[in-house]
Amino acid sequence: MSLLAFCEWLAATRGSIALHESLVMYPLIESTHVLALTLFVGLAVILDLRLLGLALTRVPVTDIATRLLPWTKVGFTVMVITGVLLFYAIPVRTYQSIFFRVKVVMLILAGLNVWIFNNRVFLRVGEWDRDARTPKAARRAALFSLILWGGIIVAGRMIAYNWFDCDIQPQPAIVNFVAGCVVPPPAP
Repeated sequence: MSLLAFCEWLAATRGSIALHESLVMYPLIESTHVLALTLFVGLAVILDLRLLGLALTRVPVTDIATRLLPWTKVGFTVMVITGVLLFYAIPVRTYQSIFFRVKVVMLILAGLNVWIFNNRVFLRVGEWDRDARTPKAARRAALFSLILWGGIIVAGRMIAYNWFDCDIQPQPAIVNFVAGCVVPPPAP
């Protein structure tokens, strides 16, 4: 079964239809997603600015991380749950959105950035915890984080627009390819 076929099956389920057509639940889930994103990204930005040496330079990095990470994890968890529900409500259109695909790639890169930071750079935080200027690798991870999360937010917002929806044809072949559109050949 292809991913598109899976999304078509998912869209036909009673839960997906009910959620998509709900006048209350869909907007509530979408609003919760945005609020959780605000919590997560807002706290991540504080840590990133500290790593860049632009804010709270007198506070040890570990103090900031210890205080912010529990709330960051809450925001991330709620953001993921509500994001999955938003996808569940409109799976085919979301799957075929160029902006959704860009968002997913950036989410993977952001996760990789966090993994590398935690498993390489942060392991040696004791050596630079109180330094106003953190190591280059920490600053690079913070900069990537800010860029990626900014891009994720923009791409996520753009999903709502139908600029490149598969049902709007004709479109350039590259758009159809990137979006995964299945376009029937022109009639003879």
